Amino acid sequence: MIRGVNLKHERIASILAREIRSGRVGHGDQLPGEVELARRFAVSRNTVRSALAVLSEDGLITTRTGKGSFVLFDGRPLDDRLGWSHALAQQGVETRVQMLRLAHEQDHELADRLGLDSPDVIVIQRLRVIVGGAAISIERSCIPALDELRDLPERGLDDNSITATLARAGLHLDHGEQRLRGRPLDPDEATLLDRPEGTWFLHTRRVSYTPDNRFAEQVDSLLDPEHFELSLNYTGPTT
Repeated sequence: MIRGVNLKHERIASILAREIRSGRVGHGDQLPGEVELARRFAVSRNTVRSALAVLSEDGLITTRTGKGSFVLFDGRPLDDRLGWSHALAQQGVETRVQMLRLAHEQDHELADRLGLDSPDVIVIQRLRVIVGGAAISIERSCIPALDELRDLPERGLDDNSITATLARAGLHLDHGEQRLRGRPLDPDEATLLDRPEGTWFLHTRRVSYTPDNRFAEQVDSLLDPEHFELSLNYTGPTT
């Protein structure tokens, strides 16, 4: 449901929501691009992105702006906006997650590379295992050590979900970049995954930002290529 209209992007979201609900924008039709919407409403593209994020959160559109990269599990797309546990469960894949590390650290390399004001981050490293089967991934997330998150190492994740934890701290994932390469497992990784050292896994790095371009998360994932692959799509925001 569209929330109370106060901010500029919320007013734009309300107008677009009425057009979608009225049928003016048909089911499955593609909304105009960010540039066209920015011109129509005489606002910046960042404001348009914020409006689209509101519509996406309210379930009125699916946003796939520009080049999108999406992880597939056994050939099936994973909608990981609510986190991988939910995405895998939607595909009938039951997993359990083992927390390997949850700590406050300083990552100067990350801060320099992304131009962050502070190197303070919360590191969350987890091992994901198919129930009754093998380990399929190691995931290492770095999120900003905001005041609302500084006690995370003591209290743990909200609902065992990084996405939910970020959202409750006001960090809603909106856009970013994802890269993929293959690399061999080092000895520690091979032990955790119960694979021979040097086994090739997919390494993805995704950096995500909020609608107002604040850094929200960097996640490095080692994915079993027997199950995971990456799909690239070229579409825009649609209803």
